[in-house]
Amino acid sequence: MLKTTQPTDLLAALRCSPDAWAAVRGSERCPQLSGTVRFCQTRRGVLVFAEIFGLPETVESCGNGFFAFHIHGGSSCTGDSADPFADALAHYNPEACPHPAHAGDLPPLLSNHGYALQVFLTDRFTVREIIGRTVILHTGVDDFTTQPAGSAGSKIACGRIVRSR
Repeated sequence: MLKTTQPTDLLAALRCSPDAWAAVRGSERCPQLSGTVRFCQTRRGVLVFAEIFGLPETVESCGNGFFAFHIHGGSSCTGDSADPFADALAHYNPEACPHPAHAGDLPPLLSNHGYALQVFLTDRFTVREIIGRTVILHTGVDDFTTQPAGSAGSKIACGRIVRSR
């Protein structure tokens, strides 16, 4: 039986000093996009804090304000003109699970006039496992069905996860 978390446990977790973080930057298509994703290892999993600025106000035509958010297996935010973050590779998926059960599948970000703030807890990975990998934002929302990556659209922002000093 899972022990109920006391409010003081939650508050302590929210004040944690991150064990790793990623500075997110937009592609040439979205140069205004930037932000930080912080990762704190806790007894119950990894607490993820994402704060993103400059999200596109509309996605294609109208859009819905949700942006797919994943950890990818690659270690670089480089690429080519067709895919500026191609070297981020595919979703982080060490157990070869179908989508959306990849370790790197994260809840989508919800834009509030171009700004997103999200905090969640996950036990799909440890901080140690994701250091050196990448965080990716996509143009669309993850449909949580389409294989292998949820039909989330093109990559519009990337950040390499590094150990905090």
